[in-house]
Amino acid sequence: MKHNRKALIAFLGASLLFFGACQQGPKKEESTEPQEEKVTPPEGIISLEESKSLYDNYTKNRVDMIQQFEEERSPEKKFEAARFTSFTYDDMKNYMAYVEQEAAAAGVKISSLRLYFANYPDKPDFPDGKKIVHPRQNSIFIVPTTTVDGDEYGFYIGADGKAKPIKDAIGNPETGSKDAANTSQASFAPSLFQDDSKSLNLNHGGSGPPPYTDFN
Repeated sequence: MKHNRKALIAFLGASLLFFGACQQGPKKEESTEPQEEKVTPPEGIISLEESKSLYDNYTKNRVDMIQQFEEERSPEKKFEAARFTSFTYDDMKNYMAYVEQEAAAAGVKISSLRLYFANYPDKPDFPDGKKIVHPRQNSIFIVPTTTVDGDEYGFYIGADGKAKPIKDAIGNPETGSKDAANTSQASFAPSLFQDDSKSLNLNHGGSGPPPYTDFN
């Protein structure tokens, strides 16, 4: 009798373990793929409140003067001051990939991107034949820079495939540089702009208004 009771207890115990294992199901295999590291916010991120304040400061201290100047300049033409320039996300990714490719081929590293303020001419077309959508509007163009001997320069790619300072190429149309005799930066020999040189400067973004912006 005792043997039968022990056998029954052992059977019931084994059954409970079996059913418990069935309910738990098969163990999931742990992923061996590396987890993508979370990106921390850049130091330059500003709040919505500060963004609105900067926008309003431009409205107060710049827009009215621009509007008045352009209306006096051409009273017969309607004008509304631009408040932003935009590039598509895909265009910016492609631009970054392009300038990184060209800088690497030239053997230099990109230090920064300079955003130069600009103003479109009162003409229907750019020199390259592209249509000027907003004549007289303010805009920006982007210039990549590199650092040589502690100094940072906007650069382009010369006909020889090397990175060259923009300031030397446009400083003097005859020599390519105001200080050509004194220039000694490595890989930055003065050079004229030639047909087969490459500019890395980006412009021709969208601008607005119309009809409104994020902060109105």
